[in-house]
Amino acid sequence: MSRSSTPRRPRASSQARIEAILAAARELLAGEGVAALSIYSVAERAHIPPSSVYHFFASVPALLEALTADVHRAFREALSAPIDSSAFTTWHQLSRLIEQRMLGIYHQDAAARQLILAQHGLSEVVQADRQHDMELGELMHRLFDRHFQLPSLPDDVEVFALAMELSDRVYARSMQLYDQITPRMAEEGMRVFEAYMSLYLPPFLPPRKAS
Repeated sequence: MSRSSTPRRPRASSQARIEAILAAARELLAGEGVAALSIYSVAERAHIPPSSVYHFFASVPALLEALTADVHRAFREALSAPIDSSAFTTWHQLSRLIEQRMLGIYHQDAAARQLILAQHGLSEVVQADRQHDMELGELMHRLFDRHFQLPSLPDDVEVFALAMELSDRVYARSMQLYDQITPRMAEEGMRVFEAYMSLYLPPFLPPRKAS
């Protein structure tokens, strides 16, 4: 029999050290941006030796990839959280509810804004973000399909993932101009999401019957 390929969970002491490192990196990222992040600055903030940081994260990009995964975990939880079907009657209203949850995460998490929306030019983070967006797009597709009877969508384009990326571009523009996601640009981001989805979804979708 072959060994299982499932990775082992870190020991409790190691997990605690990883969480301390990520928390320190988050604080630096939120307060000073990506440029302030180094293995040594994280170690100093976490009150541990740099060698301990290197033990778990070989480089700053590796550390940022782990933070990106952590941010996207919050996005996945937002998509998986219960939604009261009586709160909306159209897919446009559902999309607004979802985007407002996403915006809530951005508003509350400065590290998320720095990682996903700031212009840091780190290809590893951008690539990790895109991969996670594909997963989020699939979750959103399932969410829409759970509430509405969707038409056939193209197989060669991840429509929901692309819609999220487009709205993020608007939020990123707001960060570049105003160092925050303003209410006006938040509205524009939601409109961009709906406008792109309208290319594939008709104005009215038949709702699914509650099971």
